[in-house]
Amino acid sequence: MGKTTQPRRADAERNIATILATATRLLCADPGASVAEIAKAAGVGRVTLYGHFPSRESLVDAVLEHAVDHAELALSGLDLEGPPAPEALERLVASSWEILDKHSRLFVAADRALPAERIRERHSGPLARVERLIVRGRDEGSFRTDLPLSWLVSTFLVVLHNAAGEIEAGRLPREEAAEVLTRTLRSVLVSG
Repeated sequence: MGKTTQPRRADAERNIATILATATRLLCADPGASVAEIAKAAGVGRVTLYGHFPSRESLVDAVLEHAVDHAELALSGLDLEGPPAPEALERLVASSWEILDKHSRLFVAADRALPAERIRERHSGPLARVERLIVRGRDEGSFRTDLPLSWLVSTFLVVLHNAAGEIEAGRLPREEAAEVLTRTLRSVLVSG
């Protein structure tokens, strides 16, 4: 009896990992990829997929969480404490956009499938980094203090994610996005 439980658990973990990897790949290629397409590409039945993720929303949520966790790991090595806050902002925007650009269509899928508050919850780690940078910039006198901190943090997230939607809609050339984002966020955050 004990032996059947262990392999089943290992199989379930492999299935989940395969489904998440496949869903990430397909949603990055097509934000409208269906659960049936994802299950087929992952080599599992829809019943198996739904056994782990009871809805498309829960699958997209899990994929978003997985992507944000990887982004958080990548951004954790970024030095935002050494340079002056405006320079650190440019580093953060460039690094964040590099990560987001790889997953831009996934974020389009998340915007379509998940409530805005859920997307924000999934970004709590990266947003804490943004908040610390804005607070430091305010303390240095570089960043504006006339708007609420929470508003500036939310604006950072919305502007970054909106770039993905603008690229998807063909209104922003991908090669211009990093510069547009940097200039936009500097105009929002930097005082004077």
